[in-house]
Amino acid sequence: MATRRNVSSAATTEETDGPLNQTTATATVTEKQPCIDEAIARNWEIPNFTIKEIREAIPAHCFRRDTFRSFTYVIHDFAIISLLGYLATYIDTLPNVWARILLWPVYWVCQGIVGTGVWVLGHECGHQAFSPSKTINNTVGFVLHSLLLVPYHSWRFSHSRHHKATGHMSKDQVFLPHTRSEFAHKIPATRDQDPIPDGPHDAFEESPIYALWRMFLMFTVGWPLYLFVNASGQPYPGWASHFNPRCAIYEEHQFWDVMNSTAGVVGMIGLLTYCGQVFGSLAMIKYYVIPYLNVNFWLILITYLQHTDPKLPHYRENVWNFQRGAALTVDRSYGAILNYFHHHISDTHVAHHFFSTMPHYHAEEATKHIKKALGKHYQKDDTPIPVALWRTYNACKFVEDEGDVVFYKN
Repeated sequence: MATRRNVSSAATTEETDGPLNQTTATATVTEKQPCIDEAIARNWEIPNFTIKEIREAIPAHCFRRDTFRSFTYVIHDFAIISLLGYLATYIDTLPNVWARILLWPVYWVCQGIVGTGVWVLGHECGHQAFSPSKTINNTVGFVLHSLLLVPYHSWRFSHSRHHKATGHMSKDQVFLPHTRSEFAHKIPATRDQDPIPDGPHDAFEESPIYALWRMFLMFTVGWPLYLFVNASGQPYPGWASHFNPRCAIYEEHQFWDVMNSTAGVVGMIGLLTYCGQVFGSLAMIKYYVIPYLNVNFWLILITYLQHTDPKLPHYRENVWNFQRGAALTVDRSYGAILNYFHHHISDTHVAHHFFSTMPHYHAEEATKHIKKALGKHYQKDDTPIPVALWRTYNACKFVEDEGDVVFYKN
């Protein structure tokens, strides 16, 4: 017989990405008994803490935004980008062909890593975490993201939806799990008909070469496809795109912000085209396009592993609330060097999801306090990133169509 438990739910909202009042969280009892069979079977305890409890555990200074300090990170990143670009101008002057073959990939990798840090700073502006001034946030964010061909406001709005509904099966915005019914042509359509309901299913067995090819596509074209056609995003009617201000992602009053964001990307493409005419197309590919693709790789890898893991569930409406969704986030370290240049977006992401207006330079300290406050509900995975990626990709195929707490199956 199916087991049912009463679970309280809290409805919370925030000005941009989270609770409207982060010092309070009002619990309301759901009218319908939630189905948490999978949570019981996996010994998953649904947390009942409030935003107020978590916020009070963090020192007040961690929430302070310092415009000058934030700008020092912009200067830091652009100084390194400029230095790398300047040094790269000497690569083709080297007489040794093998040195040139070796040094260009070194430049591409390094520039992609630092460029990802610039993307993170633009992301911070989108959350209004860069400065207390909304004008400064949006001006800096617009410039930084346009330089990386990201439609700043368009992405800011859709990303805010992700923060407001993290881990929600029908409202989260990206990397939503497929359901069993979507794989009915490969596996039994219902759990009751499935002799191996929790997998693994032979139908999902893929050769390593094919799996690597699929991951290659995800890491190269996944980000542009998400921006253009909402690939892997929440399904919307019609052409859902970050370049379509009339699509269901956006509200009417956001029309001109979306249009301005598109203009920023178009302007950057025009600048790149002009530079290609002046310096040559091959130079633009070597100095900008390949590092840009590397930035896209890091964005997809980081975001994919932040909320996708075999041990993490997704919640449906009957169980989900803001703080439970925020706790469905995994902190992962990419090593001291990458954590530094990525401004700790990965190893402090739990803190970011609870309080997205917190500047990144306070997130490490805040994480220590959040870890204590969340206790066993704090999620961190120290698995080496390549191993974690391979495990997650192969183990996270679908979830059940029914149930208010659902885990990935394969």
